[in-house]
Amino acid sequence: MHDVEAEISALAFRVVETASARKLRLATAESCTGGLVGGAITRIPGSSDAYDRGYITYSNTAKIDSLGVDPDLIAEFGAVSEAVAREMALGALSASGADVAVSITGIAGPGGSDVKPAGLVWFGLATSSGLIETLEQRFGDIGRDVVRQASVKQALELLLSGVGRS
Repeated sequence: MHDVEAEISALAFRVVETASARKLRLATAESCTGGLVGGAITRIPGSSDAYDRGYITYSNTAKIDSLGVDPDLIAEFGAVSEAVAREMALGALSASGADVAVSITGIAGPGGSDVKPAGLVWFGLATSSGLIETLEQRFGDIGRDVVRQASVKQALELLLSGVGRS
């Protein structure tokens, strides 16, 4: 197993263990990771005690329809933006009734632009206690799979921090 895969598994275990102990329900809203965060969580035995659901909202239409992201935000800032990451997390929290939700929207590559290069990923965290955070990572043009793995790891770290403060 690669070191990153081992780190992801260990983080997912800690997320499930901590959320279960605190009786918190989790939701994920994923774009560029396509369900990999939910997959990492559900690989953990007992994850059903904590993980409620995941939304794979790859298209803009899915972000709008499933999570209630305002289309004007997408038009103004683009799908890969702080505003959309925030709304995705809040939308997942609201639609699911979970206690903690994390979101990911980014450009895994190839492609991108000077303003939004490959490796740019925005994360959102929202909790039912009112905590809302966003985080920007610029992983660089390091390859699609590596960006997606790094994004899963970062999302689990953010989710764990939210669970720990809920």
